[in-house]
Amino acid sequence: MNAPFDLRHLNSVAGLATLGEAFVQRVPTEPLSNPQWLAWNTALGLQLGISDGPNDEWLARLSGVASITPWCSVYSGHQFGAWAGQLGDGRAHTLGVLQGGGASWEMQLKGSGKTPYSRMGDGRAVLRSSVREYLCSEAMAGLGIPTTRALAVTGSAQPVRRETVETAAIVTRLAPSFIRFGHFEHFAHHDQHDALQQLTHYVIATFYPECAAAPVPALALLETVSQRTAFLMAQWQAVGFCHGVMNSDNMSILGLTLDYGPFGFMDAFNSNHICNHTDSQGRYAYGQQPRVGQWNCGALASALLPLINDMQATRAVLEGYSAHFDAAFVQLFRAKLGLSLTYESDVELIAQLMQLLDNSGADFTVFFRSLSLFEVGNPTGDDLLRDQVLNRAAFDAWAVLYRARLKLERRDDAARALAMNRVNPKYVLRNYLAELAIRDAQCGDTHLLETLKQVLDSPFDEHPEHEAWAGLPPNWANQLSVSCSS
Repeated sequence: MNAPFDLRHLNSVAGLATLGEAFVQRVPTEPLSNPQWLAWNTALGLQLGISDGPNDEWLARLSGVASITPWCSVYSGHQFGAWAGQLGDGRAHTLGVLQGGGASWEMQLKGSGKTPYSRMGDGRAVLRSSVREYLCSEAMAGLGIPTTRALAVTGSAQPVRRETVETAAIVTRLAPSFIRFGHFEHFAHHDQHDALQQLTHYVIATFYPECAAAPVPALALLETVSQRTAFLMAQWQAVGFCHGVMNSDNMSILGLTLDYGPFGFMDAFNSNHICNHTDSQGRYAYGQQPRVGQWNCGALASALLPLINDMQATRAVLEGYSAHFDAAFVQLFRAKLGLSLTYESDVELIAQLMQLLDNSGADFTVFFRSLSLFEVGNPTGDDLLRDQVLNRAAFDAWAVLYRARLKLERRDDAARALAMNRVNPKYVLRNYLAELAIRDAQCGDTHLLETLKQVLDSPFDEHPEHEAWAGLPPNWANQLSVSCSS
């Protein structure tokens, strides 16, 4: 049992801060005026050993009233495929490192004021984006997908100008580390190879100790991170998640989903779906995410090359990314189809289904959840599924192949359905659900936000009292759009 947590347990001289001024700067926060609670993640708090929140002291600290001076880190990166130069924590302050739930967590405030890396920004986040990040961080955790976590959201009536005038908020997020590919790119770009080596040694020693014994530790790190990234991309694809802004500075060195901005879970399946209306070229469309993940690993590889000093070995690691992604993708989609055995023909079966669903009008989440109702011995019972796609003849042809494949399994329909419903979520954070929670919170009502978060904590369960949230989105949801200001 963890001892009760208090703010004095935060170690402000830990994590990346131990590496010195080349990596972090101590920067005071800019507290919110007259803050109020918007959300407190009780389950995560208890997991961390925090039994006294939310209270006035936590409200003050998580609204930017710091008893210690937090730190902000510098990084660079590629944005939409172009070198963006120096970036950094432009509106985030790390309070320190806490020990909780048997792990170390960096606690970071996002939206807590200007830093030396704010560039032209105001250092603030708004209620809309903070609620979205809070909900999606925890939704991804509920889905079992590696992610940063969110402990709380505090808000204020302070005005913040984005596309319109909105109100300020701060989301408190946690991760073992917020180090990004862009941290490595920054020091490599400036030929600061000693700092690059120091950063690499820290990451390996702290998070990837198995790489230390490799002949070339930096190469082993690249390979491990590439594998993690490939698996993360496969997990995103398997739930229809679109990140929206997969810049290299938004890629976690730990393989976590990081920086929730213009994200979205697909409604109607479309491999070209673009969730970020800022992304006019579709660089980060759903179907492009695996390739962009590999591209970003290439950017990391270029940064680590001065330490690897072997172009051929580096290329071999990058070429292996596709095999890791393909294996993970097929593994995840086998489970989604209820296939417990392995046949080479499964690859083609999955590919044909994805092609069938592409631009078919079928809702990604609804289709895969209802696929558990497929009966091997009852072709006349396929109507619920075939009615979801535009090309019913194509579905019928695929169903013949799927039914033949299921006959090779050892499980009956009921056992297969149970297994499928453990990997095909009934509930995801659809944009319209987030929008409803945001609108209520803007009016001072956080009941929907809290209820939605509880459902997303266990997205594979039935939750019959919220059955409507598992159905098709309302027509007005088609008018919603998110951008980099979201």
